[in-house]
Amino acid sequence: MKENAHVTFYESVLSSFDKAAALTDLPKGMLAQIRECNSIYQMRFPVKIGNTYEVIEAYRVQHSQHRNPTKGGIRFSHLVGQEEVMALATLMTFKCALVDVPFGGAKGGVKISPRNYTPDQLEKITRRYTTELIRKNFIGPGLDVPAPDYGTGPREMAWILDTYNTFKVGDIDGLACVTGKPITQGGIRGRTEATGRGVYYGLRELLLQKDEMSELGLSPGISGKRLVIQGLGNVGSYTGTISQEEGGAIIVGVSEMEGTIYNKDGIDIVKLMRFRRDTGSIMNFPGTTALANREDWVSLDCDILVPAALESQIHQGNAHSIKAKIIAEAANGPVTSKAEEILLEMGVVILPDMYLNAGGVTVSYFEWLKNLSHMRFGRMEKRFNQNTYSSLVDLVAKTTGKVIGEKERNLIARGADEIDLVRSGLEETMISSFYQIKDVKTKRKKIKDYRVAAFITALDKIASDYTNMGIFP
Repeated sequence: MKENAHVTFYESVLSSFDKAAALTDLPKGMLAQIRECNSIYQMRFPVKIGNTYEVIEAYRVQHSQHRNPTKGGIRFSHLVGQEEVMALATLMTFKCALVDVPFGGAKGGVKISPRNYTPDQLEKITRRYTTELIRKNFIGPGLDVPAPDYGTGPREMAWILDTYNTFKVGDIDGLACVTGKPITQGGIRGRTEATGRGVYYGLRELLLQKDEMSELGLSPGISGKRLVIQGLGNVGSYTGTISQEEGGAIIVGVSEMEGTIYNKDGIDIVKLMRFRRDTGSIMNFPGTTALANREDWVSLDCDILVPAALESQIHQGNAHSIKAKIIAEAANGPVTSKAEEILLEMGVVILPDMYLNAGGVTVSYFEWLKNLSHMRFGRMEKRFNQNTYSSLVDLVAKTTGKVIGEKERNLIARGADEIDLVRSGLEETMISSFYQIKDVKTKRKKIKDYRVAAFITALDKIASDYTNMGIFP
C-alpha cells in the first residue's frame, strides 16, 4: 500500500528538508523562515464552457522571496491541490539556489484535465487565470515569472504573455513575464529539450564517478547502461533520445498511461514516439513485450530507473521490488521519503529531482535574460568568431600545406548559434552543480546520500543571501 495515502507530497518534501537542516548549524529562526511558503494564493473563477459556467479552482504559491523574481511552472491537472503546489514551489526554491539562478521558488496549478477541453476553452481558462494573477501582482518580469509544467507548454505561455501585455501596455520588459514561450514570441532555442537534456548531463556526470560506479558494480560512463523510463512526455522523451543518441545508453523499458513495454536489447525512442503518434499508444510496438501489469515498470531489470512523470510513483509498497542500481529523478518528487529510506538501505543511489531536473529553470533563466536584454544570444559575436576561426584554419592550412575540406572547415570555423550557447550554458551549470553537491557529500561524513547533500548545498546559498540582506546577521 502507498504510504503517500497518509504522507503527502508536501510532507515528504518537508521531511527531506528537516533531515538536511538537522545536519547544519544554521540558526533555527532562519531555517524556520526558509522552510515555509511565503505567499499562497488560492482562487476560484468562472469560465463559460459551452452553454454553462464552470468554477475553476487554481493556485499560485510563492515559497521564497530571498531573491526576486520568484520562478516556477504552471501545472494543468485534475490532481492539482494546494499542498502539491506548495511542495513544488518549495522544491523550486532549492532547485534555483542549487544551480545558481537568481530566483526564489514559486509554482502554479489549475485543477483541470486538459484533455477534457477544446483549445478555445483552454485559452479562456488560461487567460482568466492570468488575469487573476495580474490583479494580485503574482506575475511580472521582476515579481513572479511562470513557465510550463505538466499539462502546459509554449501555447499556454503565449496566451499568458498576450494577456499580460494587454493589461501592461508599454511594459518594455513584458516579454520576460513568462518563459517557455514559442521562439516567435520571445522564446529561446533549446528550452523544450532543456529538462531532459539536463537529466542527461547530470546522469552522465554521476556515471563518470569511478569510485561510486565500482561500488555499484557498474563500469564508468553512460554508454551501454540499461535505462527504464516512466513517462514519455517532454522530459522522458528527451531524456531517452539524448541518452540514446549522444550517450549510447540502451532504453530497455518504457511505461506510459496505456501500459509498459520491454525489450532487453533496446527500444528506439525516436521510432517509438513516431509509432505512438500514429497509433495513439506505445503498446504493440514491434519487438517489445507488454507487461501484464503497467505498474511493474519499477521491477524491470535495468541499471537505471528514470521516473519522468508525476510525484510519489516509487513508494513504500513497491520500493523493495526495484532492481535498478540508480534512480534518476527526472520528475518532481517521484520517490517518497519512506521509499527513499528503503532504497538507501538497499544501496540504491538516488540522483535527486531538485538537481537533476533543474535544466528547465536554468534555460528559463537564459530566456529571461534574453528578454530583458532584447537581443538574441549569439547575434553580436557569431560572425566575428566565425571569421576569426576561419582565419585560423586558413593559417594552419597555409603553414602545413594541407587542404582542409569544406565539411571540416564548417565544423571547425562555425560560430555558435543560440542553441549552441544554451546547451553549453546548461552543460556547464549541471556539471558545476553536480561537483558542488558531491563536494558537500564527500567532505561531511554524516551525509550519505545525494538528496541531503543537495539540500545542504542549496541551504548554504540561501542562508548566505539572508545574511547578506541583514535579516539574519
